[in-house]
Amino acid sequence: MACQSCATGKDGQPKGCKNNGTCGTDSCNKLTVFDWLANMSLPNGEEPFDWVEVRFKNGRKHYYKNTEKLTLSIGDIVATQAQSGHDIGMVTLTGELVRVQIKRKKIDTKNDVLKIYRKASQKDIDIWSEARDREEPMKVKARQFAIDLSLKMKISDIEFQGDASKATFYYTAEERVDFRELIKVYAKEFRIRIEMKQVGFRQEASRLGGIGSCGRELCCSTWLTDFRSVSTSAARYQQLSLNPLKLAGQCGKLKCCLNYELDAYLDALKSFPKTDTKLYTEKGTAVCQKTDIFKGHMWYAYEGEWMNWHLITTEQANEIIEINKQKKKVASLEEYAADLTVDTKTEFENVVGQDSLTRFDKPKHNKKRKTNKNRKRNRPSKVEAKSNTNTNSNSNNQKRRPKKRRPNKNKPNNNNENK
Repeated sequence: MACQSCATGKDGQPKGCKNNGTCGTDSCNKLTVFDWLANMSLPNGEEPFDWVEVRFKNGRKHYYKNTEKLTLSIGDIVATQAQSGHDIGMVTLTGELVRVQIKRKKIDTKNDVLKIYRKASQKDIDIWSEARDREEPMKVKARQFAIDLSLKMKISDIEFQGDASKATFYYTAEERVDFRELIKVYAKEFRIRIEMKQVGFRQEASRLGGIGSCGRELCCSTWLTDFRSVSTSAARYQQLSLNPLKLAGQCGKLKCCLNYELDAYLDALKSFPKTDTKLYTEKGTAVCQKTDIFKGHMWYAYEGEWMNWHLITTEQANEIIEINKQKKKVASLEEYAADLTVDTKTEFENVVGQDSLTRFDKPKHNKKRKTNKNRKRNRPSKVEAKSNTNTNSNSNNQKRRPKKRRPNKNKPNNNNENK
């Protein structure tokens, strides 16, 4: 789903709404919720839930109480309560689904009560849109001021309040920064109340957005709300190379998607013996070299014969370990490896529908060389050529017509001389 302004333009190119999360139909924003209870009537005697969900810039959402009993629906622009003045946002959810969200996020509806003042008038919307247009040029100047003061921080985003009375500067920094002098410069230059708020690198990436190495939009900017800690052990369990260029996302931290399949790998590894456990046989001591987690295979090699690997299953490895615990040795790994046959047949086809060898995989040959080789192959030998010329000479002479010789100007004419 997408609003009309987000539809494709000329030649199939996307136009883009450029509303930065304030689309009128609320269908191309972050974490958009479909109200599947909208067409259902409440039981007799029950009043609709008087709390609504309001979204602001970059997916920031808050819950407000509808004390004025306004008839609100998804997409309405409202003026909400703020610490000083009022803020402008868009209603994204109403009714019983708001009750579910409040319960899930454990919001105190008795103490933390914020109100909705009114539906936004045209004047409120004009002030709000003008303030939003000032954010980008202000961000460029704010970054330059921070560089001039030699502060180790980065201004990632600026968000105006709906009434244009306050601006929140979001910044990232690795260390603690003393920005008291910077706030004085901002207040003198922009003539507005300023609030500085530090965010993490993951939060910065979620606010700015982008395209990941998978070719899709960043998870943190589309649907991910909580940021769990990611460690390098998640990559080790999944047998990934510890390359920081491949494991790091646009935020500079480890990718959040490393945690998606981690539980499946941990469940599969429960049946595996430890890789540092050695297998003792009469032929020698075997050490684990490689594992295939989902197939349940393990490769072992004898000490001193590191080039010869023997493939066995996890059940066979556990069986040998149990025998070794009884201070006994098996004959050799070849007995177990002989029972295991590896099927090299591919169980899937090419996704594109082509053969395994494409035109890019085939070696490129020069066409001229091919034609020359074919000519040499088809060319007859000298003996055959002579015989062919002798047999065909008579027929060719009959068919050929005598050529008319042109007179040579340099040679003297004999007729004239005789005369």
